Amino acid sequence: MKVQFVDLKAQYASIKDEIAEAIDGVLGSCAFINSRSFEADFAGFIGTQYCVGLGNGTDALCLAMQAAGIGRGDEVITAANTFIATAEGITYTGATPVFVDCDPVSYNLNPELLEAAITSRTKAIIPVHLYGQPADMDPILAVAEKHGLMVIEDAAQAHGALYKGRRIGTLGRMACFSFYPGKNLGAYGDAGAVTTDDAELTTTIRKLSDHGSDVKYRHDFPGMNSRLDGIQGAVLSVKLKHLEDWTEKRIAAAARYTAGLKDVCVVPETASDVRHVFHLYVIQVENRDELMNHLNEQGIGCGIHYPVPLPLTPAYAELGYEAEQFPVANRIAGKIVSLPMHGDLTDTMIDRVVDQVGAVAGG
Repeated sequence: MKVQFVDLKAQYASIKDEIAEAIDGVLGSCAFINSRSFEADFAGFIGTQYCVGLGNGTDALCLAMQAAGIGRGDEVITAANTFIATAEGITYTGATPVFVDCDPVSYNLNPELLEAAITSRTKAIIPVHLYGQPADMDPILAVAEKHGLMVIEDAAQAHGALYKGRRIGTLGRMACFSFYPGKNLGAYGDAGAVTTDDAELTTTIRKLSDHGSDVKYRHDFPGMNSRLDGIQGAVLSVKLKHLEDWTEKRIAAAARYTAGLKDVCVVPETASDVRHVFHLYVIQVENRDELMNHLNEQGIGCGIHYPVPLPLTPAYAELGYEAEQFPVANRIAGKIVSLPMHGDLTDTMIDRVVDQVGAVAGG
């Protein structure tokens, strides 16, 4: 039995008729550019006043940074272990990313390291809700308030996650989402969004995403072209109706994984005051290459998220960081493995994965 890492075909089969109807509606109306209806739907789901739909999650980060007035000479603190898009949002503006190590249990940014990373040039903090588990936001927000810093959430992996009863996407000044097809809420192509309660930032991001304009042929400043197209918005509105059900299935799958694997490897731990939505289910093993080769041979999808801490990649080599500055991120980077995780996993599939992981990691 093969077990897909992400099974978009199975998901599509379950909502095929709804998707067809939604796309047909867009084709009939010819409303191909922008999707205000999804923006309203998603803002309502998250609990913010505003949502700006964009071309992808990376643009969401880039335009949020630019709208915040961050630019050359500024510094923005973020996590060492995340996808490069988080840091690209910073460097896009000309600012410098300042990386801090992660917590050894949650893998999220360690709030205890923030104070030491702040300088006179620091303008913002970008916590990443990695793998679907919210970062520890209270101490992050406290440090930000103390030093007058903006907090911008990277929520690309955390659709529907909760921190102390509050939706991720409502805790910082802005939050950036990706709707890449493999996300918990994924489009059928690239898509992204920024959520916020700030009307002025909303207006600025909307202008930036549409060539610096909100009136045709009047351009208040140079922008770019990053708009959420109508078909992607229609797909996302359909999927949003199913997100809570899919999320509960992910949580149940994660619990079954943990019950079967807790004695053979390091399994994810969820903080008591959060809702982890398990975009990824990530374990640690000592013999990762052997395990991944075995899983691939057995037809079981797996991956590494992420193999090298960002400050140690060639893209950021010029910043001069050393591995010793990120002992946790550097250590886990050689051990982590992401197992299949999606809403269509059956108990039989999960048990097969558990058996095959145990055959190698438990030896």
